[in-house]
Amino acid sequence: MDSIDLIGIVYFCSMRYRHYPLVILMAIAFQSNAQDKWDLRRCVDYALVNNISIKQTDIQARLAKIQLYQSQLSQYPGASFSTGTSYNSGRNQDPTSFSLITESYLSANMQLQTSAQIFNWYSKRNTIAANQWEFQAAMAASEKVRNDIALNIANVYLLVLLSKEQEKIAGIQLQQSQSQLGNTRKLVNAGSLPELNAAELEAQVARDSATFIMSKGTTAQNVLSLKAFMALDAATPFELDIPPVDKIPVEDIADLQPDAVYASAIANLPQQRVNDYKIKAAERNLAATKANMYPTLSAFGSLGTGYNSRANEILSATPLNAPLGKVTVGGTLYDVYPLRPFTDYTYGKQHLFSQLNQNFRQSIGLSLSVPIFNSGSLRTAYERSKLNIQNLQYQQQADNQKTKQDIYQAYNSAMVALEKFNAGKKSLETADRSYGFAQKRYNVGMLTTLELVTNQNNLFSAKLENALNQYDYVFKMKVLEFYKGKGIKL
Repeated sequence: MDSIDLIGIVYFCSMRYRHYPLVILMAIAFQSNAQDKWDLRRCVDYALVNNISIKQTDIQARLAKIQLYQSQLSQYPGASFSTGTSYNSGRNQDPTSFSLITESYLSANMQLQTSAQIFNWYSKRNTIAANQWEFQAAMAASEKVRNDIALNIANVYLLVLLSKEQEKIAGIQLQQSQSQLGNTRKLVNAGSLPELNAAELEAQVARDSATFIMSKGTTAQNVLSLKAFMALDAATPFELDIPPVDKIPVEDIADLQPDAVYASAIANLPQQRVNDYKIKAAERNLAATKANMYPTLSAFGSLGTGYNSRANEILSATPLNAPLGKVTVGGTLYDVYPLRPFTDYTYGKQHLFSQLNQNFRQSIGLSLSVPIFNSGSLRTAYERSKLNIQNLQYQQQADNQKTKQDIYQAYNSAMVALEKFNAGKKSLETADRSYGFAQKRYNVGMLTTLELVTNQNNLFSAKLENALNQYDYVFKMKVLEFYKGKGIKL
């Protein structure tokens, strides 16, 4: 019922009877009951959010995305900063003057390093492309699991509908048997029929009761299976929205020829994309492993400085040019000076920032790495990559063959189910007419109770068989529609 219709009913009732609170509560209760029913779309949507297998495949896709992001960042130069401090005693080398000393001192060092590969035969570029395809494969694998869960839920959903239909038929059969037993008991009490007739019907009521109880148990078991696929707690109240089976849309089987369905499946099913993406990723990995066997040219650079607690610096310098003394030569007195000017220096502790500036050093350069012998690890990785491509190609062929076989089997099963369903409808019509005639003959005393029960059981079996055939046909057709890429719709 549409919300507009519901509002109209509420308004009419409120104006007619003036029971506003009661009408509102009834409307809310009606709407909540309608919303609590689960149709196939709601079951599938809930499973796509809560199913554990789907969550696990989503995590694998996220891991593949992280791996792709990391490989993309590997293109850029790497940088690292390091620092350290130490207390030294005993005989050590002064890190600033590089002379041997025996004094204790505190030292610190800081260094910034960077490096980047200039050319590596496109190894990183191929690795990035491989990770890109792996990410696409992980996404397609996640989609495949989602499709599989949806198909499984549709299967169990149809089983629940079938078991509910069987439960309904068994309930009607039980009511008919109880009604016949009541009428027969009246005739027996009146002396029109022997006690044997009532005893036979009592046995039939017992059998029908057991069948009804088993049908209810089968329904409950199928509901639990559906909850398990949905990852819904088993104790959660659950009521299905049951569409009439004859109202479930089914394509014409003439439009689902196996060759056309197979071509559509190869183009649309996620499993095929998984195989394609994995093969492309393996081809890129092969190119990357081959590039690792060639030389790699890299650039590097570093900045560094240091500090020493015993480092000194010149605070002042005083030149000393005074005569050293006097000397007499040939009766003449002369002043004696040093051969070179002498300077008197005054030293003091060198401060932190002064040392960092004075000890600042830089370096830059190129490096070439040439693999010569590495125990065959690079060649082994290259050969393993080639075999991995072949293995994935064989896996793709096997999956394609299985998909084609499954489609042809599904088509054949659908044809058989259709023929069984058509034949079952004729059997049901015949059993229904036969039971109608038997009921009339029994009412006038021309048929025994055992014969009536036999006809009734035949009708019951025909109804069950017809329901089973109809649901089986619908599911077989839904499988074909799934392979065609139509999804699961009820």
